[in-house]
Order: sequence, then structure tokens, then C-alpha cells
Amino acid sequence: MLHSFQNHIRQHLPFLETKKLIIAVSGGIDSMVLLHLCQELNCTLAVAHCNFSLRDVESDADEIFVRDYCQVHKIPFFLNRFSTAAFAKTMGLSIQMTARQLRYDWFETLRVREGFDYVLTAHQADDVVETFMINLTRGTGIEGLAGIPIQNGVVVRPLLSFSRNEIEKYAAEHLISWREDSSNSENYYQRNRIRHEVLPVLKAMNPSFLENFQKTMDYVQDTKNMVNWAIDAFLEKAVRQHGQEFHLDLNLLNALPAPRAVLYYWLKKYGFTAWDDVYRLTEAATGKQIFSPDFTLLKNRTHLILHARQTISYPPVLIEKTTTAIDFPIKLAFCNQSDLSITDANTIFVDADLLQYPLVLRRWEEGDVFKPFGLKGMKKLSKYFKDEKFSLIDKERQWLLCSENTIVWVVGKRTDDRFKITNNTINKLKITYSE
Repeated sequence: MLHSFQNHIRQHLPFLETKKLIIAVSGGIDSMVLLHLCQELNCTLAVAHCNFSLRDVESDADEIFVRDYCQVHKIPFFLNRFSTAAFAKTMGLSIQMTARQLRYDWFETLRVREGFDYVLTAHQADDVVETFMINLTRGTGIEGLAGIPIQNGVVVRPLLSFSRNEIEKYAAEHLISWREDSSNSENYYQRNRIRHEVLPVLKAMNPSFLENFQKTMDYVQDTKNMVNWAIDAFLEKAVRQHGQEFHLDLNLLNALPAPRAVLYYWLKKYGFTAWDDVYRLTEAATGKQIFSPDFTLLKNRTHLILHARQTISYPPVLIEKTTTAIDFPIKLAFCNQSDLSITDANTIFVDADLLQYPLVLRRWEEGDVFKPFGLKGMKKLSKYFKDEKFSLIDKERQWLLCSENTIVWVVGKRTDDRFKITNNTINKLKITYSE
């Protein structure tokens, strides 16, 4: 196996040969064999061990076992103890998902802090089949069927081509000690039931099952890569960024043969999980929206708009007569000016003598009315927003500059006619908004 492992590294993972590696070692047979193989190849390495505090004295014994091995072989050893059950309760995740997130977050922190290049984990061929079966029973798309990738960024899994039988044989030949997790023998967990009851049947039906399964995984991975490439090309054309928002053109999306797959691919990294609601949003009325923990997806006419959720509620800001500029929550500058040549949406001129101080900068409220510049009558701000095709997000982010209870400026959009410059104006005030 050592010769096969060395050839596998040279052919498929040659970049590992000269890099600094962190080996994730639980103390089980897979990780101890991976550590031994890397030692035989004289890799520059350190060991990272997670104590998840889930099996009382067994967890502590695993920690001691791995630490002692590293001391004997003079391998740098890093340890992190987690209160996994408490974290799982706080995060609202299963124990398994919590442990996974905790360890990979720590591995990356450790890698960066200590100046290592890659993290190696000991997933092997049987793990790939078990993960495939679990995803299949839960319901999954092509990503779940593609199995465990050999590399995901800085995380590399060099044992994926080797079976559990090969690993057990190598451990026996080289007298490698390891710790057996007692929970591995229990069929309470779905993975263990697949390992003990399903895989033996498949291997008995076809002795080449693992080899053929790996070929299938290679084909699925190729298909996944091709699909992702095509979706990336589509999103490059169909999604436009406007400030902090991303607008997806629904006309382009609905012309595709599989729009649901594109939506899933686009939105999965933003924490959305209610996929039926996401898909229905494409046909919903304007203004309908759904939420992930950190993002909002809004239907606005012919687009879906994705943006980070607004978590800050700004109180009104008072602006005194002597103020020349403010920087927060938006940038406004004030100065007396007689030159009226500058005219754009972000610069206005008003009759300074009509203003009542302090001016108030605030968000819009239901019931707000103003007299748009150039019009004779009053208009509800909500009607103005509708006419100007403001999205719900646009309305939530709109600022108003007011004199007492009267709107002076829908900032960056429209001034109020009641404060305009006339032939009778003596003092002119220039107000400028900076994005």
C-alpha cells in the first residue's frame, strides 16, 4: 500500500510533496494509517486532534493515545477540546454536523496561525460509499451524489482511493496501533447500519464493487463540474450587482430547462434551506420575500433581488444649522452657495430661510407625503415609490431630509417643491449626498 500511496500522491496530489501538512488524527485506524504513510514519505507534518467530549473517558483516552504517539515520534501536536453537545444545542444542529463544523473551522484557524499549507483527513473509499448512501436516502441532487471530493480548497483526502480492507491489512503488516471507537459497532447511527449491513451485501454481490463505484463517482464528478461550469456562465449573464444587491433576471431564468437547479446552485451558499418556498417565489407577486439567517430574497417584478438582511435600525439624526457635514449614517455636506450650475440627483439647492432647525434625517414612514419638485399637488411617498418602481429593499433603505415634519429631500431622488429657489430667495443652501 505504501508504494500505491506514493504513486497516488505523485500522480494526483504532487503539490503535497513539498508542503507543510496538518494531519487530522482521531486515533482511529484510518487516521493512524494516514499518519504512518506520511511519516514513511518524510512529509513535513503536524498532528491536530479534536476531543469532542462526547464519550467521557473514551474521548480522553483517545487524546492521550494520540499525544503519546506524537511525543514518541517527535511530531508537533495540537489539541482542541470542544463542548460539542452544548454547541449543538446553541447552534440548533445535530451532534454530527456540529462536530464537523467545529473541527473544520479549527483546522483552518490552526493552519493559518501556524503557517501550514494543507489539512489532510483520512476519509477512504468505504466512507465515500457510505456518504453516497446516506445522501441518497435523504434525497439529494448531483452534489450529494458526487460524494466526498479528494480536495476541497486546503482540505485534502489522499486515502479516498483505498478501501477499509487495504487499510486494515496495512495496519496489521506494520503493527500500527489505533483506538477503536465503541460507537462504531452500534447500529444506532445510519452510517453504521450502512457499514455493517448494506456494504457487505454489495461487496458480496460484486467483489469489484468499490472499484466500479469509484469509476461511477468519477463520471458523476465530471458531470457535476460540467453542470457547474454551465450555471456559472449563465449567472455571469443573468445576475447584475447593484450596490450591495444582486438582481437575477427571471425572464432569462425561466427560459432554462432546469431553473430550480440554477436557483439552488446560486443561493445555497447564502444559507437558504426552504427550497420549495424559494422556487415558488419566482411566480409570486411583487414584494414577496423569504429569508435565510443572513440574507433576504425578494421578488420584484421581473427580478429576484438578493441582499444582506438589514439588522440595524437607525434612529433619526438631528442636524444643526452650524453643521457643515455628516458622515453617518450617510454622507451629507451643507454650504451656502450662489452658483447653481451643479445639477444632479445627489446635489440640491434650497431656500435656506425656509428651513427650520434642527433638520432631521430619517427613514421613510407610512403616511409620509411631499410635494415633488415641479408638481402642483401633494403626493404620498408610497405612491411616489410605486411610480418610480422602488423595490421593497429600496424603500427600506431610503433616507429623508426633513424640516420639522416637512420633507425637504427624498435623498438622492427628488426635492420638495416648497423649498425651491425662487426670485425672492436671498440665502441659498447647497446640500450634497455622497454614496
